[in-house]
Amino acid sequence: MKNSYLTSVIKQFEYYKSLGDKTFTQLTFEELKKEFAEDSNSISIIVKHIIGNMLSRWTNFLTEDGEKEWRKRDEEFQDTFTSKEELIDAWDRGWQCLFDAVKHLSQNDLERVIYIRNQGHSVTEAINRQMMHYAYHIGQIVFLGKLIKGKLWQSLSIPKGKSKDYNKDKFSKDKGKRHFTEDL
Repeated sequence: MKNSYLTSVIKQFEYYKSLGDKTFTQLTFEELKKEFAEDSNSISIIVKHIIGNMLSRWTNFLTEDGEKEWRKRDEEFQDTFTSKEELIDAWDRGWQCLFDAVKHLSQNDLERVIYIRNQGHSVTEAINRQMMHYAYHIGQIVFLGKLIKGKLWQSLSIPKGKSKDYNKDKFSKDKGKRHFTEDL
């Protein structure tokens, strides 16, 4: 029997990745590096942090602590990307590490205990923890992208003033069980 939690988790992670992807598409490399205030994080820095976290947490996910000795977290907040392509390649590498770990999990794995900084989590708890962490930062990425582009921003959700049209379309379809990302 297919596990609905794991299927949902994969779809949710794919959705959050797509929000980042769609934001990057709208921005130049210079815009990705824009910092609004001293000690604030640019999109580029947030991406570097997410990637560092992903590689640490999801590499050997079931057998090693999620905070790897080789991770240099403080360096994740130094912008070292030299091109948009390099940033996107690193972004994709982080997500691939995550998907390689999650897509191989089974129902039996969900209650296994894994560790992050020696703190035990069930696999379910660890997945939820990481998903919320990424959603938090991807929300920052989207918000910064919207600030940078202003009126040129192409909405990634229901545009302002279009809720009625959106709902009309949704309610014109038959009721059915499906993940909300299937229509995006």
